[in-house]
This record gives sequence, structure tokens and C-alpha cells, in this order.
Amino acid sequence: MRRSTPVNIHDAKNNLSRLLDQVANGGEIVITKAGKPVAKLVPLKRDVPRRKPGFMKGRIRVGDDFNSPLPLAALASFEGK
Repeated sequence: MRRSTPVNIHDAKNNLSRLLDQVANGGEIVITKAGKPVAKLVPLKRDVPRRKPGFMKGRIRVGDDFNSPLPLAALASFEGK
């Protein structure tokens, strides 16, 4: 469980960049007003894993006719004919 750091709203306004850096590094910030929690800054969940360049190298084959014109029947089906 992450530990939340309480910060009053005045300090949050003056130090937003620093607080965002903390959050980006996994921290959580609870913003308080008159000593009562009103909001929480938390890191975004990344649903999509980061891409790894070259991960599929050698596994994908592109045919020699990749950019050749489509056969007329296939072209007609794309055009709704």
C-alpha cells in the first residue's frame, strides 16, 4: 500500500510541478483544505505495455506484392460493388 503525503491547498498551488514529479515516481499526494482531505493525486495506470522496438524482428514477413494494386474483385468489394 502506498503512503499518501498530505499537502495543503496553498502549498499544492505553489509546488504543483514538484508534487507531479513525486506522483510520477509512484507517490500519492492528498490535497487538504482546512486540514480535511479534498483530493488525491495518484499516478495514472498504464493499460498498454510500453513498446519494445525490434520485438518482432524476423517474425513478420511482408510479401513482395505488398503495395501492388488489389485484384478488381477485392477492390469492388471495398467500394461496395
